[in-house]
Amino acid sequence: MNEIVALVFASVTGVFLGVVFFGGLWWTVRKGVSSKQPALWFFGSLVLRVAITLAGFYLITGGRWQRLLLCLSGFIITRFIVMRLTRPEKKPTRLAQETGHAPQS
Repeated sequence: MNEIVALVFASVTGVFLGVVFFGGLWWTVRKGVSSKQPALWFFGSLVLRVAITLAGFYLITGGRWQRLLLCLSGFIITRFIVMRLTRPEKKPTRLAQETGHAPQS
């Protein structure tokens, strides 16, 4: 029973690490694009996000491959969720509107 709790905790931690990593990436892109020094934003964010993520993986797994697998699975699932949530709206192009292929609203 104790191992099951540890595996669930590893999965939840993987989701949390994914939110930190990919949410931080999304935030960095939004801030870095309008910054006067975007390279500093991107590099600093990369170092910080990778350090947090690797430290989290190291601490949670405890040398057990099962925990690593579940933590990594939660991390990857979060990637797809963040990608879906931060996807820009698709606006029909002028050509699509002219040819009548634009979605009706």
